[in-house]
Amino acid sequence: MKRRARGGGQRLVAEINITPFTDVILVLLVIFMITTPLIYQTNIQIKLPEVTRSRAPVRSPGKVEITVTDGGLVYLDKAQVSDDQLKKRVEALSQEDPSVGVFLRADRAVKFKHIVRILDILT
Repeated sequence: MKRRARGGGQRLVAEINITPFTDVILVLLVIFMITTPLIYQTNIQIKLPEVTRSRAPVRSPGKVEITVTDGGLVYLDKAQVSDDQLKKRVEALSQEDPSVGVFLRADRAVKFKHIVRILDILT
């Protein structure tokens, strides 16, 4: 601490130098900025699907088409069905032909819970 002479007497002046404190805070900020994205990264490598054609695929024999509207309505080949009817009809088709495929179409506004519900019925 320094003493300064002012006027007739001496007065004690106490100042805190915050420059080292600021340097430490900035270094910590940089460290956190670098390490935070690394914490949230996962090791799961995936490739998202890409559109390769602009027209709808042609429906081949042995496939069932299930359509889900944005309101959650389910259609099996153009006929509206309930969840129970869907399950029974898919089971019947599967008994007739075990290699039957399912083509699931959904409106872009469909909530994911409706898709999961359909997948649950199909399994």
